[in-house]
Amino acid sequence: MDVVTAMMIPISGATVWAESAGSGPAIVFLHAGVADSRMWDAEFAELQVKYRVVRLDLRGFGRSHLVPGSFSFHGDVAAVMESLRVDRATLVGCSFGSNVALDVALAFPERVERLVLISPSVGDGGDSPDIRAFADREEAALGRGDLDGATEENLRMWVDGPHRGPGEVDPEVRRFVGVMQRLAFENPTPDGVKLDRVIPPARARLGEIQVPTLIVAGSLDVDHVLGVARRLKKEIPGARLEMIEGTAHLPTLEKPAEWRKLLLEFLPPR
Repeated sequence: MDVVTAMMIPISGATVWAESAGSGPAIVFLHAGVADSRMWDAEFAELQVKYRVVRLDLRGFGRSHLVPGSFSFHGDVAAVMESLRVDRATLVGCSFGSNVALDVALAFPERVERLVLISPSVGDGGDSPDIRAFADREEAALGRGDLDGATEENLRMWVDGPHRGPGEVDPEVRRFVGVMQRLAFENPTPDGVKLDRVIPPARARLGEIQVPTLIVAGSLDVDHVLGVARRLKKEIPGARLEMIEGTAHLPTLEKPAEWRKLLLEFLPPR
C-alpha cells in the first residue's frame, strides 16, 4: 500500500483539497452535493490496496472554498488529475458528482476510462415539483439563518427519501451526512463567483458518451432521480443500470457491501 498524499492544489486562484493513494488503474471519486470527500472513506481505504484512488472536495464543499471569478467543476477535476499525474481514470460520481463526471467525460474524453453514476443528475432537478418544493423549504430555512433546519431538510429529502421517515433510516448515516451538509452551508460564498458549464449540457449529449457506464440507483429515491437513471441507461450506449433495494439517494452509505460488490465487478480486474 502506498503512502496517502493529501494536498491543497492551486487552481485558477483557488485551492482544491485532494487526496491520493495506491497504484494501478486510477479511480477518481466525486461526492454528492449533500456530502464531501468523506463519503468515500470506506472506498478510499479498501481500494487503495489494488488501485490508484483519488478523492477531492469540490469547490464550496469540505476543505475547498469558493473564490470570486469563473471556474468549472469539470475543469477542477481535470486539473486535479493533471496535478496528480493521473492520465486516465474511472470516474465514480454520486448525485451532483455524477453530473460533474458526465461533464468531465464530455469536455475531456481522453481522461475517462469508465463512468459510475450513482443516483444520477443531469442538472434538470428544477423540472421536478418535489425537488422545487424541497429547494423552497431549504431556501426559506437558510433565509432565516437556520442552518440546522436547512440541513434537516436535506436529510429528509436525500437520506430518508420520500417513502420513509427519519426513524426508518440508520441514525449514523443521517448523522454523518448531516455533518458534511452543514459544513457546506458554513462555507462562504463570495460575490463574483461564476460557474461555467459544458455547452450544450450533458443532458443533451448523452449519446456522445463512449465509455463503459454503470448506473446505480436506490429504489426509494425521488421519482425524478429514478427517471434520470432510466434515461441514462437508454441514451448512453451500452450503459447498465443496477438498483439497490431499500435505499434512497445515498445507496453507497446505506448498503455499502452491496454497492461495493457492484463497483468491484465493474472495475478493471487487478
